[in-house]
Amino acid sequence: MASAARTPTIVIDPRTRTQIVIAVMLGLFLAAIDQTIVGTALPRIVTDLHGNDIYTWAFTGYLLTATISGPIYGKISDLFGRRPVLLFAVVVFLVGSALSGFSHEMWQLVAFRALQGLGAGALFPVALAVIGDMFDAAERGKYQGFVGAVFGLSSLIGPAIGGIITDTVGWQWVFFVNLPIGFVVFAVIWRTLPSLRRSDAAPRIDYLGASVLVAALVPILIGLTNKQSGAWTDPAVGGLIALGLVVTAIFVWIESRTADPIVPIELFRNRSFALSVSAMFLASMAFFAPIVFLPRWFQVVGGASATQSGYQILALLGGLILSAITSGQIVARTGRYKPLALGAAATLAIGLLLLTNLRADTPLPVLWSWMFITGLGVGPMFAIFTLVVQGAVQPRQIGTATSSLTLFQQIGGSVGLAVAGTAFGTRLVEELPRQLAASPVPPQIIAAFPSSAGAVGQLVGVGNIGQAILAGVPAGARAQIEPYLPDIVAAIYRAFSLATANTFVFGVVAAVVAGGAVALLREAPMRAPAPQTSRGSGALAEPGE
Repeated sequence: MASAARTPTIVIDPRTRTQIVIAVMLGLFLAAIDQTIVGTALPRIVTDLHGNDIYTWAFTGYLLTATISGPIYGKISDLFGRRPVLLFAVVVFLVGSALSGFSHEMWQLVAFRALQGLGAGALFPVALAVIGDMFDAAERGKYQGFVGAVFGLSSLIGPAIGGIITDTVGWQWVFFVNLPIGFVVFAVIWRTLPSLRRSDAAPRIDYLGASVLVAALVPILIGLTNKQSGAWTDPAVGGLIALGLVVTAIFVWIESRTADPIVPIELFRNRSFALSVSAMFLASMAFFAPIVFLPRWFQVVGGASATQSGYQILALLGGLILSAITSGQIVARTGRYKPLALGAAATLAIGLLLLTNLRADTPLPVLWSWMFITGLGVGPMFAIFTLVVQGAVQPRQIGTATSSLTLFQQIGGSVGLAVAGTAFGTRLVEELPRQLAASPVPPQIIAAFPSSAGAVGQLVGVGNIGQAILAGVPAGARAQIEPYLPDIVAAIYRAFSLATANTFVFGVVAAVVAGGAVALLREAPMRAPAPQTSRGSGALAEPGE
């Protein structure tokens, strides 16, 4: 890890520093809660805007621009300072929010959500970099733990807020509610955050590298998104991913020959950075399955509403918040992080292994205990790796390094969703005939059930599955099937539960491999980067300059 003195890069009075931390946390909360609020309101939105055919693009557009712009924002903030980049990002996010609320057609919502993502792409990594600038490494852990708590809190209250707003004043206000919070964030950053900029030479922006990075990430992310409804061998899935990987190789070649690259390849020669990024990528892959598939299980098998299913994962988020804050405090007091990260990876693997035992009749208290253990394993990993990365690089690279970590975290989640979706669909198609055969349902009725993945998927929607099955049966055959509906529905629930449990198997493997990456880390005491000098990297300027 980079050697450095125990002084923060930005030296300001404690009161102003507290105000900046509050503004940073509000900014992170703003971007994080937007996703959970919109997720609850989206079914109503797409119904009103007649956009069911492009439903997922309301999320995909946001994810694409947020993921792609993150590394670019991180590099620009290293060159020009955090303050102007954060202010620009808040404005873009608020403009995107306002326009999303005024959308009258689905294509407008997708475009304006992409604009929102363009702002959110800076809010995540640059806000974390501000914490890295303001605090020495001994203090950083405490505040990075609060960051994990902010994400957990947003996931906790977001579904309720989204449901209440949608059911009362209308879905448009799930976007308009961002405006007052955003104005507060903008005002505090404008008044309090000092500018930290390079003073040794005119900044140079790697326009070619930024363009090629976009060209590499777009097909990869779209291919992973398409995987939810296609096979790996489809041109729209595997073809796009392969194209993206080829362009990624070109990007690496370009960046290795650029004087001031967007993503310095030299960072990956840093053992701590490379291992932390790898571990974060794997942890995100492991954690994505329970976040996505458990709420669906609660709705399909448990009969919960969308809002209720959001609260059913409280145990998972409670463990995440508790462990994130606690681990931050421990690192701040002891300076030790490797034992925590190893313990977290092991706990995550154990929690996911327990979740592979999910069945249709699993008691809720037992399931909640498994979820809590899983959450305990996630919290420290998301907090600690940011600390390690920021301590492993020079002050002028904190923004770039943090945004690169965020990039791999987001891509890891996308890969995790694609793999988990494949595991779920494959197991569901295999299990449904088995479970029906083990039930009292006559073979001739079983033979009439669909066997394709798409058709089977139609049987496991939210709502009354029995009535949905009857509605799809010719009127003359309903009398024969109706007596067996309870057995058919029970078999579907068993198959759905086993398929859901199968999504966690890959997460166990990913968590174990992440633990292996952590074991290779060479722990160094948490310490701060050295203050910047006129020769080294930058100079402080007063707020408003």
